[in-house]
Amino acid sequence: MIKPAETGSGKQAVRVIAYTRKSTSDHDSEFSTLHAQRQAIAGYVASQRALRWSLAPQLYDDNGFTGANTDRPAFRQLMADVEAGLVDVVATYKIDRLSRSLADFLTIMRKFEAHGVRFVSVTQSFDTTTNMGKFVLHLLASFSEFERGMISERTRDKMSAARRRGLWTGGVPILGLDARDGRLAVNEVEALRVRSAFDIYLHTRSLIRTAAELNKRGWTTKAHTSKKGHARPGRPFDKSRLHRLLSNVLYLGKVKYEGTIYEGAHQAIVEESVFRKVQDLLRANGERSGSAVRNRHQVLLKGLLRCATCDSAMSFSYAVRRNKRYGYYVCTRAQKRGWSTCPSPSVPMAEIEAFVAERSSTNSGRV
Repeated sequence: MIKPAETGSGKQAVRVIAYTRKSTSDHDSEFSTLHAQRQAIAGYVASQRALRWSLAPQLYDDNGFTGANTDRPAFRQLMADVEAGLVDVVATYKIDRLSRSLADFLTIMRKFEAHGVRFVSVTQSFDTTTNMGKFVLHLLASFSEFERGMISERTRDKMSAARRRGLWTGGVPILGLDARDGRLAVNEVEALRVRSAFDIYLHTRSLIRTAAELNKRGWTTKAHTSKKGHARPGRPFDKSRLHRLLSNVLYLGKVKYEGTIYEGAHQAIVEESVFRKVQDLLRANGERSGSAVRNRHQVLLKGLLRCATCDSAMSFSYAVRRNKRYGYYVCTRAQKRGWSTCPSPSVPMAEIEAFVAERSSTNSGRV
């Protein structure tokens, strides 16, 4: 452990630690040995004797470690001592001995500043103990932020250009399509299921009944294994997943980017006439039973009730019989996956609200 050093006058010295690093690619450079780096640092610290600088005897040497990241044993010890308040100044031979990554370097500097630690590069006149050193540090931070912005902008431009050419820009492919060599290719087995899903929905005119039929057949959403070997199994269909499938323009052989649809470089799976019919039906059903319609009724227990059987939230719905409207609280699990998935899929709105109101009135009268 580093101990406070004292000068001859009894005043506490400035505790300086020397950090040295050598990667396996450093061979013939003048600072290729850890010993040479430490000697240079020791000479600089000696020149600051009037400022009561004292070099700690502990070695912080990373031999054979890259500066591209911070996964280095001596560096980890250095940061632990910084956080413990045992260091006043960290000195290196050159800035890149501490880090070759500008982003990592600025992160390290922020940690140093948070713990009152200064940084010195003895051969580059970089010293955060001076105003000029602080100014240079702020310049580096500004350039780093500018660089990040430029990289993000170039990435967006590249993705936009790729989408305009109809190319696949990455991510998890959808049911019916596989990603091969940066492009989408039709998976014939899955494509048959996609076409069937469109046909079943046009026949049933119901997302719930269509999802129930797909699940009955044992079909799921896309199962995918990433390049790193992470497997993501397919999931059963519900209203939301089925809606996303039925409204995806990729099945038309097109791609969508930032609200604009472009011709894709892959083959269509669904005929455009079928796709348009499905979109019209989805739109019509949404206008009749969407959230905007349900919100107009301002139901008393909206967002408060949960299904006692499967612990799913309950939402409001209604049915019209003989020109009279009847309200219900409906289990969202049953609403998404089919009424057979819950033994008590709905309860009458009037009865449950009256019951809750009565219980609330009774409880409020208790002392």
